[in-house]
Amino acid sequence: MQGILVVTKVTVLPRYRLEVRFIDGHRRTINIEHLLFGPVFEPLRDLRLFAKAFVDKEWGTVVWPNGADLGPEFLYTAEESPPAEG
Repeated sequence: MQGILVVTKVTVLPRYRLEVRFIDGHRRTINIEHLLFGPVFEPLRDLRLFAKAFVDKEWGTVVWPNGADLGPEFLYTAEESPPAEG
């Protein structure tokens, strides 16, 4: 990892997973279900809200309409999820 990390694309996957692509071409699949607690992240347990994840072009990170966000440094270094079964 070199330079500034910027998320360029996020795809919402089943079971609270995100596929995230970075400006350096790196791609990761991350399960964030274990983070969904507290006043900002707990509402994301609603799959309709979770599915609204998008990339904030100004900050280069993943955000949701309720103000929840995950920084690119966290997403780049988070443990990857195993492929979903079934």
